[in-house]
Amino acid sequence: MLQAVHFGAGNIGRGFIGQLLHQAGYEVLFVDVNQELVDELNRRRSYEVELATEGASSSVVDGVRAISGRDVQVVAQAIAQADLVTTAVGPHVLPHIAEAIASGISLRTKASAEPLNIIACENMIGGSEHLKEHVYDFLGEADRKLADKQIGFPNAAVDRIVPIQQHDDKLRVTVEPFYEWVVDRSQVVGEAPAINGITYVAGIWPYIERKLFTVNTGHAVLAYLGYLRGKSTIDEAMRDESILAATRGALSETGALLVQKHGFDAQTMAKYREKILERFSNPLLSDQVTRVARNPIRKLSPDDRLVGPAMQCAEKGIVPENLALAIAAALRFDDPADSEAQRIQADAEQAGWEQILPKYTGIPLTHPLAAMILGHLESR
Repeated sequence: MLQAVHFGAGNIGRGFIGQLLHQAGYEVLFVDVNQELVDELNRRRSYEVELATEGASSSVVDGVRAISGRDVQVVAQAIAQADLVTTAVGPHVLPHIAEAIASGISLRTKASAEPLNIIACENMIGGSEHLKEHVYDFLGEADRKLADKQIGFPNAAVDRIVPIQQHDDKLRVTVEPFYEWVVDRSQVVGEAPAINGITYVAGIWPYIERKLFTVNTGHAVLAYLGYLRGKSTIDEAMRDESILAATRGALSETGALLVQKHGFDAQTMAKYREKILERFSNPLLSDQVTRVARNPIRKLSPDDRLVGPAMQCAEKGIVPENLALAIAAALRFDDPADSEAQRIQADAEQAGWEQILPKYTGIPLTHPLAAMILGHLESR
């Protein structure tokens, strides 16, 4: 039986990647630092995945095992024998799993010439390449040369909404029916893993930006505007006509950018956009606006979901009116429980919006977009 080592036994790991690996015939070995979760997976060897739809259906993922991520040598041995390695741990955790992966690669390349692909299924751009950099920090020169030939780190774009879980069963997980897992075939070493649910493409970048500038951008616009207008959840924000209009407008701007930049078909993009909005309106996927809006400093960075497409739109002659409105709303996000939000507000109170706009977004004050954002900030 094929063996898959998957880092991260959380909701995405169990409800998305782990489920697809199981359905493809892999025995899934989860790696996690939550010992209680590891013990429960080993005790039961199975869990249920439920779809967030009316009359929700569920399926069983069985034959699973788990090991502690703190036991580097045990993890390394598992990687040395694996047919595939995947992750769903969060971008900030990737550096912390790199040593165990490097140890596994070192063991593997000394004993076998069989190729291995390591796919980071994270909500970030270039996740696998990012992981590779950290892994190579723990490899000597000889191991790096072998890894260059035998180990692939194909980048991926993943998309599936996992709502806040409300189960007594700690392993049961609810997910939305929609999912997308796109992998860059050109970066795969050897044969591409035969997994029903993966779409292999010649270049991943257009699909990463399509997801980032549609799903992540739309979610952010709803969250920041929803917060300012007193909405608690994303689906509640979707029911506000003015917020929905602004979100639809922002996604029309990013859609026009994606069509122009990557050659996506305009009608196909329009259908994709409407599908995303339909997903956001599902009350069974309800998410708190404060959770979606959290960490505004990261989400306002120049290459992220709001400023990134807004600047690119401006460069290509697309007026980012709704994106500018969303950026202003993100800068005004003042959730007391969010340290990044409080840092922005403190800076704004001390220095004013003109000073902090370029600091947090990288947008020069001389850029036309800056005037649009400042206009929204100063209109309140």
